[in-house]
Amino acid sequence: MNYQAIWFVLWSVLWAVYFTTDGFDFGAGMLQRFVSRSEKDRRTVNNTMGPVWDGNEVWLLTAGGATFAAFPVVYASMFSFLYSALLLLLFALIFRGVAFEFRGQRDSQTWRNSWDWALLFGSFIPALLFGVAFGNIFEGLNFDSTGWHGSLLGLLNPYGLLTGVLFVLLFLQHGALWLRIKTSGGIAERSAAIAGGVWYALLAVAVVFLAATNFATHLYDNYRDQPLWVIVPLTAVAALLSVKVLARAGKYFASFMASCLTIMTVVFTGVIGLYPNMIPSSVDPAANLTIYNSSSSTYTLQIMTVVAVVFVPLVIAYQLWVYRIFREETGSGVYGQMEP
Repeated sequence: MNYQAIWFVLWSVLWAVYFTTDGFDFGAGMLQRFVSRSEKDRRTVNNTMGPVWDGNEVWLLTAGGATFAAFPVVYASMFSFLYSALLLLLFALIFRGVAFEFRGQRDSQTWRNSWDWALLFGSFIPALLFGVAFGNIFEGLNFDSTGWHGSLLGLLNPYGLLTGVLFVLLFLQHGALWLRIKTSGGIAERSAAIAGGVWYALLAVAVVFLAATNFATHLYDNYRDQPLWVIVPLTAVAALLSVKVLARAGKYFASFMASCLTIMTVVFTGVIGLYPNMIPSSVDPAANLTIYNSSSSTYTLQIMTVVAVVFVPLVIAYQLWVYRIFREETGSGVYGQMEP
């Protein structure tokens, strides 16, 4: 049994689930100030995320933990090559989490506004940097057998920034649809309007991204060798088109689910193109980090597989239970308002 391939698939699924679940948090966080017209509106927006945002973050920890345990060389290299970018991302996630908890601790408009801005930038910066990071990985990082030869500014190249913008727009649309189905009145109407506008920008950027990927990366090589895999990016295109069609028909929950499928298939499109690489080199293909030269021992992967089979379904069941319990939660919680 090819445990390296199994864990590459699991690794991909964990990242896809993380971006799908935390993606609407990022989007709603970026939109909070734009869909709100009052303090009550802002509390309502925060309360749509409050019960679930920290549970969504568990998938990030799981994806990072799986990388560390299954592909330790990739984990070490990633935190070496992308250290500055990942540190900025970490600080942004910290401020975002603190914003949820601290916003309502003082009865001061200045205090609340400060944490609202922290929420906005704490949502925008990770969305952008995750896209930039994956864009650079798709393109190939500037390293060889002697080490890393790039810089933080070098990561902000045109293709990396294009991927970052793609991620931001995906999450903005996702968050707007989330707010549309979780709120009512003015917030819901403004969220629906934003989702409709963002869709056109997202479609344009997605077309440019698909074209640029052909010239900037080798992701399409696997699709040329195995044409059957083209069904994944075609599903992503169909899902994105369905988002608009369903929203126009007023079926916003179905549109949100189509947005979930869009994000997952976009991630799968990228990782299928990477296989068997995990971090390709842009200067020396012999230095590519693959699932075979960067994985843990077969015995370690076997033990991890047993653990994953037992505990991942429990995590999924717990998170589904949380979403069910808080499915009607909007403005009645305490996120963003003074605690009693």
